[in-house]
Amino acid sequence: MGSILAIAWPLPSLAQPLSPDQLDLSPEIFEQSPVLQRWSQEIPDVRQNIRHEPSFRTRWRLGYVQFPSNGQQGGLGLGVEDLFLKETLPLTLSAEGHTSFNGDRSQVAARANYYLLPLGSRFNIAPTLGYQSFSGEDYRRAGLEVGAKMQLSLSRSGASTLSLSQQFVNLGTAEEMGVTTLGAGYAFSRQWRAATEIQKHNSTAAKESKVGFFLEWMP
Repeated sequence: MGSILAIAWPLPSLAQPLSPDQLDLSPEIFEQSPVLQRWSQEIPDVRQNIRHEPSFRTRWRLGYVQFPSNGQQGGLGLGVEDLFLKETLPLTLSAEGHTSFNGDRSQVAARANYYLLPLGSRFNIAPTLGYQSFSGEDYRRAGLEVGAKMQLSLSRSGASTLSLSQQFVNLGTAEEMGVTTLGAGYAFSRQWRAATEIQKHNSTAAKESKVGFFLEWMP
């Protein structure tokens, strides 16, 4: 019993903030480390932080898009994915714009994503709500967009992600259009990623497709 108490007695001290003297570090090292300074004030709940700190980051993108269903026309694409209103809030905003160089195809969309699982989860799912406008060679679809998005973060830094989303524009009407998007991205530096995206549009008027190649910046 005495040996158990002897082992257990020092344990509470491990939960106390540590001073520079206790760490036996020079003042210069301590002043240059935000982590050490934070731990000297309060021992963080690491498990809680991992659970709620986002496993993915905001991505601003610019790139080349091609439209296989329109004679392999090329075009320009830009947008933002998962713009956080607040880092701990599971609500993000996404927006995109695409156009072919000859103007036969154009698309503008904006949506809100509300993640249902803790932001630190490797896998997450989010209902989405927004607006989309799409113009083909001889038809146009525009209106309220509803859907869902699934995202898999292969690394906690957001360096590598896979996503699959399904949206419906003008759901339940004669002008209903389904939009399926498969995306992947991989970082080659702390702030830059290469990403690709395949998108299918399905409506009573036409079946369209789009492939995009993007350079993404993560602030």
